[in-house]
Amino acid sequence: MRTVVFDIETANWITDTGSSNPADLSIAIVCIHDSETDSYSSYLESELAQLWPILERTDILVGYNSDHFDIPLLNKYYPGDLTKIKSLDIMAEVYKTFGRRLRLDAIAEGTLGAKKSGHGSQSVQWWKAGEVDKVRQYCLKDVELTKRLFDYALEKSSLKFRELGKSREIQLDTSKWLQPAGSAMTFTMGL
Repeated sequence: MRTVVFDIETANWITDTGSSNPADLSIAIVCIHDSETDSYSSYLESELAQLWPILERTDILVGYNSDHFDIPLLNKYYPGDLTKIKSLDIMAEVYKTFGRRLRLDAIAEGTLGAKKSGHGSQSVQWWKAGEVDKVRQYCLKDVELTKRLFDYALEKSSLKFRELGKSREIQLDTSKWLQPAGSAMTFTMGL
């Protein structure tokens, strides 16, 4: 099953747009890990046309807060409807089981002993300062952490976080995560 783990960094922030709708933001960069090639890649807003064929041939999109944030924003740029691709939002899975939304950093630290390399508002500041490589590296790190959490959850059916100095474990039902959900899309492939 072809899996694409992805994350988006934006060129602006909610306070810049005056809207709470993620689709009102602008994409700076999208980073992915493609299981078919076992490689990481990145796409600036001007390069998104190169990303569409990859997404159209994937079986599942995996992200963190992706159903609420990343997919609606990316869908604004896509000529079709990315919600037709099966998606797995790890944050939503945690919420469904645990009843709370936890930050990627909290889950990554508790499960993997790893931390994010910054935070979203830093990324926007870097972008506005023209520090594209810093934004790219930050986004790629988030994709790497999300992929590692996805792999861990598939293996252990759980994720961890620390709270009040104690490690807590969240049991997850991962049994349907990799079940096929439908057919591939071909909106930009010229078929």
